[in-house]
Amino acid sequence: MENLLLYCKVEEAAKLAYAHEFISNDLPYGYDTPVGQGTGTTAGLSGGQRQRIAIARILLKNAPILLMDEATSALDTESEAKVQNALNNAMKGYTVRKADLILVMSRGQIVEKGTHSELMANHGYYYNLVQRQEGCDVFE
Repeated sequence: MENLLLYCKVEEAAKLAYAHEFISNDLPYGYDTPVGQGTGTTAGLSGGQRQRIAIARILLKNAPILLMDEATSALDTESEAKVQNALNNAMKGYTVRKADLILVMSRGQIVEKGTHSELMANHGYYYNLVQRQEGCDVFE
């Protein structure tokens, strides 16, 4: 029974991360497929597939803090859209506006810190990011 509940949680996380379809349809053993470099007995995954699996793992972990560095920078347009939708699903109910403190990093250095309101008033890195992502639930 415990294994069945775990499987249901894994499958639900994969669905929210837009990974369930390719896991079920494209991997030879579905959720039981060993993954790696795509040689020998392992299946290779695209960059978008790897990122969507990572998002599913984040959902399962339910971590209190999530750090991302340009999560979609190396993806094609279609994969980027799927990953962005998966991130939006993962972030439902969590918004940046609720954070007590936001740290904005660039090249490994903290360049801004404050609340959402403070950072928006500064018109700096964070403000520009929000403007590029306008309409994303994370900022509402």
